[in-house]
Amino acid sequence: MGRLDDETVIVTGASRGLGAAMAKRFAREGANTVLTARSRDELEAVANAADGETLVVPADVTDEAAVEALVERTVEGYDELTGLVNNAAIGMLSLYDELRSVTEIGADDWRKILDVNVTGAFLCVKHAARTMDAGNVVNISSGLGRRGSAGWGPYVASKWALEGFSKTLAYELEPEINVNCLDPGGRAKTGFWDHLDVAEYETILDADVMDEAAVLLLEQDSNGVTAESMPADEWESRLG
Repeated sequence: MGRLDDETVIVTGASRGLGAAMAKRFAREGANTVLTARSRDELEAVANAADGETLVVPADVTDEAAVEALVERTVEGYDELTGLVNNAAIGMLSLYDELRSVTEIGADDWRKILDVNVTGAFLCVKHAARTMDAGNVVNISSGLGRRGSAGWGPYVASKWALEGFSKTLAYELEPEINVNCLDPGGRAKTGFWDHLDVAEYETILDADVMDEAAVLLLEQDSNGVTAESMPADEWESRLG
């Protein structure tokens, strides 16, 4: 028996990094795990490596029609949706070779980061919550969502927005749906940070800590913790 038996969970940004790791953990814990991102090939590689039930549904989280179709396909496949992990995100180093000050950032790049990191989460919650009788939404945040950092302007703005949006969602969707932010709490072993070598970001996250925190949040019932934001290791202490 897995800890997420009878759960159906959508994971955005599931083609690589933390998203892929979490998706494989959820499947192993018994969840019907729906993997989404833009690349079908990468998603299928993750699904093939998973030990459990998975469904690959490619989608761009900034495209509302695609998000609506993602949720519909999930419910068609599994009759319900009980969990959503908003992990899809892009950062400064997804667009540039180095960090840049606000005086050097193009407006289109600013919009792109906020569109994926904030609007994508909004669209996924909008359509998922309409189908969820009960369950959990986990928004993947960042320590930068609670403090500023030079060179990270649009990314920091997006994570601060996600933090505030999550609290609003928690109040709107309670008591049936819990909404919380999960901060990795360190530099994860993913390609997201590969171009950066700065002491401030040298804390390396054990992916198992992140996966465990996500499972703890998704296995909560409807009277669970909501409207909170913590690093992964603090969630383990709170709910473990």
